[in-house]
Amino acid sequence: MVKKGIRSRWLVVAGILLVALTLRTTVTVVPPLISTINHDLPLDPSVVGVLGMLPTAAFAVFGFLTPYVIKWASLERLTVIAMLVAVVGQICRVLVPNTGLFLLFSVIALAGLGAGNVLLPPLVKQYFPDRIGLMTALYVTVLSAGTALPAQLAVPVADAAGWQTSLALWAGVNMLAAVPWFFMLIGSRSRGRSAPGTAAAEDAAGRAAMGVAVAAPKAPVPEAAKAQTIKIRPWRSPLALGLTLMFGCTSLNTYSLFAWLPSILTDAGLGRSEAGSMLALFAAVGLPLSLLVPLVASRLKNPFPMVLVFLACFIGGYLGLLLSPASGTWLWVVLAGLGPGTFPLSLLLINHRTRTRTGAGALSGFSQGAGYALACTGPLFFGLLHQGTGSWLVPFLFLFATLLLLVSGAFFACKPRYLEDHPFVGRESRRGSSD
Repeated sequence: MVKKGIRSRWLVVAGILLVALTLRTTVTVVPPLISTINHDLPLDPSVVGVLGMLPTAAFAVFGFLTPYVIKWASLERLTVIAMLVAVVGQICRVLVPNTGLFLLFSVIALAGLGAGNVLLPPLVKQYFPDRIGLMTALYVTVLSAGTALPAQLAVPVADAAGWQTSLALWAGVNMLAAVPWFFMLIGSRSRGRSAPGTAAAEDAAGRAAMGVAVAAPKAPVPEAAKAQTIKIRPWRSPLALGLTLMFGCTSLNTYSLFAWLPSILTDAGLGRSEAGSMLALFAAVGLPLSLLVPLVASRLKNPFPMVLVFLACFIGGYLGLLLSPASGTWLWVVLAGLGPGTFPLSLLLINHRTRTRTGAGALSGFSQGAGYALACTGPLFFGLLHQGTGSWLVPFLFLFATLLLLVSGAFFACKPRYLEDHPFVGRESRRGSSD
């Protein structure tokens, strides 16, 4: 039983990391190939703009929807479905004859990945309640690698085998990511795993599937207790609203710099190649942060001081890019790249501020759904403000304002308390609940 449990535990580790590897591949493989795809499918500037906004918009919509189906299906089954939906979307979009269908199947692919974003935190909560910091560090680091790899490989693969192959190649990774969860699903059925009902029952079933002993109930559950259920309403919780602002404003600032940092630097006199290298540096700084931040923060009762450090990095980087972009550029870019350390911290807090996997799923869906909706506005408003004023001052003032929202939200999200304990999110009678 112990050996079987160890094998299952490693199977789950592989499943979590493979899913994390896929979550940004569909997003970052397209931009380097825009000009190549344009030979076969017309992609005018407006379509390219839509493609740029699709990921955060899809992550927002399907982030909101995923927690509602977590109640009715196991996490394993939903993960398999999410990966297969991503496979269908990625393969079909390279086979279609027109741009409209290309966009439609891109949305379908992103739907699977958006669900995967939400499912990973409760999966970690269910299977590794004693290793949340380590598993979060590992999967966020792999997610960062999965963001960079497709962009690096897209053009060489397209030159060798065509852009269709370059895009569809990553569907194979999604298929591979579904395999461990398919086996976990089959294994849980063979052990007679009960249908989803309560978070506690499902958490116990998940641990039992890996050979971890689960204590039997000491006494029958009274009928009055059976009439009670945890109904999670994250929009009523200051903790959830704070985490949403923290996650959303972090993503808003990150995507704004991804979109506009090269333009800022070329306006300052840097060449396109050098500006591209600075953008790569900005992205690369996040890789060690993804590994270190969850490991350190998981040892802290209240990690808010870490947020203040990252806030100072954001401010220092922005001031440098605004006042002296052509001098000491690498330093300002590194500082700005350290600021998004609040991203892995946000993902860690989803599990550290919930008691159950149902709570983790609700908090994950709400904070990521609303957060990505907020992030959509960043590159758009930054560009409009620059276009309207002709300078970078007002766009940066906009980012400074969002940093105030970020730190305000983090103040509530980092407090050592649990979502389920909030007076508006506690246990309620099923008959008395109206939502």
